[in-house]
Amino acid sequence: MKAYVFPGQGAQFVGMGKDLYDNSPEARELFEKANEILGFRITDLMFEGTPEDLKKTAVTQPAIFIHSVLLAKSLGDDFKPDMVAGHSLGEFSALVAAGALSFEDGLRLVAARANAMQKACETNPSTMAAIIALPDEKVEEICEQVPGVIVCANYNCPGQLVISGEVEAIDRACELLKEAGAKRALKLPVGGGFHSPCMEPARAELAEAIEHTEFHTPVCPVYQNVDALPHTDPAEIKGLLVAQLTAPVRWTQTVRNMIANGATEFIELGPGKVLQGLVSKIDKNATVSGLQ
Repeated sequence: MKAYVFPGQGAQFVGMGKDLYDNSPEARELFEKANEILGFRITDLMFEGTPEDLKKTAVTQPAIFIHSVLLAKSLGDDFKPDMVAGHSLGEFSALVAAGALSFEDGLRLVAARANAMQKACETNPSTMAAIIALPDEKVEEICEQVPGVIVCANYNCPGQLVISGEVEAIDRACELLKEAGAKRALKLPVGGGFHSPCMEPARAELAEAIEHTEFHTPVCPVYQNVDALPHTDPAEIKGLLVAQLTAPVRWTQTVRNMIANGATEFIELGPGKVLQGLVSKIDKNATVSGLQ
């Protein structure tokens, strides 16, 4: 069974999507529609911007979403997913690719999400850190001991977990995690503490936008970040999409559940190869490939 997976923030690169724009009239039309919906020429930033331009949340998220969705569309009739999943932002790409959302509505929600997250970051400074080579349970235990807002945010693969929260709490946790034997406890160059209570103002804002957006039954199960389980009911999908902003991304559990339910091949659609690497670490026997 084929499982298509879609990357999240951090996979962007200058020049992303340019081949699609140059070689596919259908893709070019959707790129131009995206420029119109966003109110600025994101294509210029994607194709010829600077890495700094692409790092801005309000640019990064729609850029990765557009690139990922258009790659799925470029496959035409060959895109026959048995199941899909996306990492954080990638969940929106997965939902559009699986027909639960239109491209236009998906892009509007991604733009609303990015802007809401940017505002939350500016009003409540927060950050994230990658913790390498400690069991998840040990990281959870230490985070619970640290005062302030701090949570485990991304369960990426065994031995790789991202924590998120207030800056002071993250700094203290990094010290304690290194003392506990973490190979690395490295703060990430991100705008804020995503997938933590620090994103509560953004969650409330996104909830309203999602509530007023039409969702459809997808063509295959969508494994969602919050519970790592397959969903096809539009009402359930909407609720979990809202909860995702302040809840952890359970990627390790998601991939394991997809394999348990019959996934034999994982294909990453979008910039970079991050998810291919994570899937291989979660299950060394998994067949992985990608299109970017």
